[in-house]
Amino acid sequence: MAMLVLLNGPPASGKSTIARRLTAARPLSLCLDVDVVRGLLGNWLESPTEAGLAARSLAIAMARAHLQEGRDVIVPQFLGRPDFIEQLAAVAAELQVAFVEVALVVDRTVARRAFDVRSAMPADGTHEDAAALIERSTSADPLGDMFDRYDELVEHRSSAHRIEVVWGDVDATIARVDEVLVGRR
Repeated sequence: MAMLVLLNGPPASGKSTIARRLTAARPLSLCLDVDVVRGLLGNWLESPTEAGLAARSLAIAMARAHLQEGRDVIVPQFLGRPDFIEQLAAVAAELQVAFVEVALVVDRTVARRAFDVRSAMPADGTHEDAAALIERSTSADPLGDMFDRYDELVEHRSSAHRIEVVWGDVDATIARVDEVLVGRR
């Protein structure tokens, strides 16, 4: 049976890296990075909120199509509000596939440092985009605000599987996530 997996976590918590590795180990599964989809939209940075909503809408359609083919979908995405989580869960329920919500738990100070390093030397366009969004923010502490929203959301998500990130050991973190996923098959 196909599975829809949400990997939620604060910026620089390893969501995309974990998702890519999980996808690589599951033939024909889809790593559905909403930030990549958003980056495909023309001039998205001029209207980031609208672009984010459009990317999520496209991601829902893509997830539905792939799940209907009986294939897993893994969505690495920072979420500080439940709307998109509920949309993903609804698609899984509609298609009668497992929905697994994983909340990555990270030390805020370590993640901030990782974000700063990643922003200074971005490995891909999504890292550049994240840095650009933070730069454009009018908040005094945009990263802190994101962490606060994430912590508040996760506190109220009883269905989320909280997974402690093992800094410097991606394999150990993936093993923890895999334990949860194997239990849901």
